[in-house]
Amino acid sequence: MPATRLSPVITSTAQWLIRSFPAHGGALSAALCEIQARQAVTVAARLRYPTAMDAELVGLAGPGGSGALDRITGADDHEGEPWRTWVDEVVASWAACLLSDAGLAARAVAALGGGAGEYRRLLAPDATDVRAAALLRHPDLLTPITHLHRTSLLSRLDPHEGLAA
Repeated sequence: MPATRLSPVITSTAQWLIRSFPAHGGALSAALCEIQARQAVTVAARLRYPTAMDAELVGLAGPGGSGALDRITGADDHEGEPWRTWVDEVVASWAACLLSDAGLAARAVAALGGGAGEYRRLLAPDATDVRAAALLRHPDLLTPITHLHRTSLLSRLDPHEGLAA
């Protein structure tokens, strides 16, 4: 499933992540942080909406917006920013999980059949990437977001895991 059908969700959700957990240190850091957020959100969105029909349905119904996420992070009221209506809470939570857990990110990319090169900055960030996205990848800071939908991500990656109990 090409990510292009999900472009509004990917773009808006990545934007929400980088505004909520901004880069430190200038234009290069901001660009590297954005790339990492986009890669994580792209993987999460493709997992969340795996078929063309799923992507079409979210395009028609909309993903729900950033309201609950904004309340969790303590963001100010942003009603005047229409792009926030395209933020997907589940995709943001899953992306946060991927950014804060390298093993989970590798499992997610493998589940998509994607190559490590396509998502290099997500899977194998170098020291510059890590510094640029220190807040975006900080597990403690992301905890309120990752806990929202981590269980559903784990279920998506291994649907039989829950059946073993």
